[in-house]
Amino acid sequence: MTFKNFIVLCILIVLCYACSVTKYIPEDELLYTGATLEIESDSLLKDKTKDIIKTNLNSVISVTPKPNGNILGMPIGLYFYYKNQQEHPGFINKWLYKNFGEEPVYQSDVQPFEVESLLLNRLDNRGFFYSSSSSEVIENADEKEASVDYKVIVAQPYKMENYTLDSLPQPIESNISAGLDKTIIKKDMRFDLPLMQNERKRIDQSLKKIGYYNFNERFLIFEADTNQYKNKRFDLFLKLKEETPKEAIIPYEISEINIYPYYNLETDTSNMAAERYKEKNYYQDELFFKLKYLDPFLTLEEGQHYNAENSKNTARRLSQIGTYKFVNIQYKEIDSALTDSLGKLEANIYLSPLNKRAIQAELQAVTKSNNFTGPAMSLSFINRNIFNGGETLKISAKIGYEAQFTSKDNEDLSSTQLGLSAELLFPRIIFPVKVGPHFFKYNIPKTKTSLSLDYLDRKGYFSLISSSALFGYTWDANRLVTYEINPISINYTKPWNITTDFQDILDDNPYMQDSFEQEFITGMTFSFTYNGLLETRKRDQIFFNTKLDIAGNSLSLFSKDNPDGSPNEIFGLEYAQYAKADVDIYYHHRFKKDHVLASRIFAGYGIAYGNSTILPNVKQYFAGGPYSVRAFRIRSLGPGTFDGSTVSDTYYDQTGNIRLEANVEYRFPIYSFLKGAAFVDAGNIWNSIENPALPGGKFSSDFLQELGMGAGVGLRVDVQGFVIRLDLATPFHNPALPEGERYEFDTQESVLNFAIGYPF
Repeated sequence: MTFKNFIVLCILIVLCYACSVTKYIPEDELLYTGATLEIESDSLLKDKTKDIIKTNLNSVISVTPKPNGNILGMPIGLYFYYKNQQEHPGFINKWLYKNFGEEPVYQSDVQPFEVESLLLNRLDNRGFFYSSSSSEVIENADEKEASVDYKVIVAQPYKMENYTLDSLPQPIESNISAGLDKTIIKKDMRFDLPLMQNERKRIDQSLKKIGYYNFNERFLIFEADTNQYKNKRFDLFLKLKEETPKEAIIPYEISEINIYPYYNLETDTSNMAAERYKEKNYYQDELFFKLKYLDPFLTLEEGQHYNAENSKNTARRLSQIGTYKFVNIQYKEIDSALTDSLGKLEANIYLSPLNKRAIQAELQAVTKSNNFTGPAMSLSFINRNIFNGGETLKISAKIGYEAQFTSKDNEDLSSTQLGLSAELLFPRIIFPVKVGPHFFKYNIPKTKTSLSLDYLDRKGYFSLISSSALFGYTWDANRLVTYEINPISINYTKPWNITTDFQDILDDNPYMQDSFEQEFITGMTFSFTYNGLLETRKRDQIFFNTKLDIAGNSLSLFSKDNPDGSPNEIFGLEYAQYAKADVDIYYHHRFKKDHVLASRIFAGYGIAYGNSTILPNVKQYFAGGPYSVRAFRIRSLGPGTFDGSTVSDTYYDQTGNIRLEANVEYRFPIYSFLKGAAFVDAGNIWNSIENPALPGGKFSSDFLQELGMGAGVGLRVDVQGFVIRLDLATPFHNPALPEGERYEFDTQESVLNFAIGYPF
């Protein structure tokens, strides 16, 4: 045994001894260690049914009460509790108890007969009437522990013969009958109380869509009749409770709609004059929101029956305009119009706006993996509802300075960045052909336009002026699906003041030089996103995103081929032609609260053609960093087996036109807002054409052997969704090393990543 193993063994022995709690347990008590469950049946049950019963009954005995937890078989939390009960526990024991301690659960805290009653109640609720249960307490006096063995004998279940509506008045009887084809209650189903509760909810939701404003699922009651049968069959009847009010069993119609586009608590609405527009009343003292732009967001109409879904849709659509802070829809019953078959509602929509103008300032301290560090500041001016149609104008200016304090050869490296951008967002679709609002049922698309101008001065290398323009649309097809299409996307870059040193780098790397010379990029982009992570109640969640970026095709129609074979130009500018597609998939499996296994697969490919031999520099892929393979520094992995550590130049990009990546991460809670993670990452980039300046970077059938791999652990501070992340990762497969030497877990090469937000 090595000395290191001996020390570890000694620590474990001391820890096990220290965590023994037997001596602290009172003489008249036994520590409760849990319960077991045995299920027998007096009839043949399907394995699936038996598994469901067992899972349901185990959920009862596991929390009545729940035994103390342990780590590696040691009751750590219980030990801290007992240490804190000492006369002078000390500061450390108090802190450990507060954060990790557990009060003991003794056998006297368990009431087996009550648990038996709960088990039988669960069986009764699922149709297994006349089942039986028993229990036995198992005591271990030497270990001062006790457990309980429960046994249930499950009787043959009762099954349904007929499902009937019983003596319901009109018109509600006809409305419920019309939806019975969607019922979840079927003939021969087992008596199941939770299923009946779900059926009541289904009926309630369907009635709320056809006018039943005052209806509630609690007004419905199921009755089962077994008198007609002797073979454990029953008839099921759906009735209304006798105390159900008249207002609950008739539909309501919206007779009037009043909208207040500029409302606050001090607004006096009594003296406002109404402006009638498309059968709605709008109240605003002076023009705040043009009615022709606001009206399409409302799905409510006078004369239609009350529909809870329409009401929610209207509230959601209005809140996503970007102009309003609160959207409040209130309904008022018109008692004088109430009849035996119809009621009347007045709908009042109160819209409370955000501040029209706002100024935002942001100060940043930037630290990059290439040792560039420095401050940055941005200032933004926001004008909401600038043209009284819900438009949002945002103008931003940014200034930043970075210096590389640990550069090679003590070079004085720094960069200065200036930026100015303007974005104008229209909460409607602007298109040559008119598209009616009925085409978009969930939400109305937004039209986005933007312009930007940036200046970058990399001291000792080059200066770069870049500008961009964008026109496109984004809309939510439903709660989970988002589309974004930008038919006009223009980027222009102009490098100048190129120094001799940087020119030498470009001369040595013709591919990089080509990517810098492609000054003009124009094309279209498309994105589809399915965000199943929003379904927080599901154990299994999927996120899917795909992007398509195509450039230069339309420009090629207006340019002529050069006889000498040189790249074509338009307006005197060389333009890029390429196509690029990405697929990004997340899969999250939730074991229990805050315990998640998160995985991700990314694949991307870009191809240059026509006027281009390589993708523009800004469109190429890179690998490594806090949102990629975390065991490698940003842009330091790949392409392929290329070893970037042998490059002496400070400025060097390791990029490619192919990227593959996979990540798996287990996330777990530590304490309060502090979370932990353990992860494994793998990935790399490649070039489809060999780049002599990046040898080993061409994609081949051996790509699996060229994946960079790493593993690590991380800490996250998660405060209501705002996450600060710290990850420590170590590579265990480095493709830049010679074959046979790539698998090595070298802690000296570990990388510490600091980032905001989860990586995937």
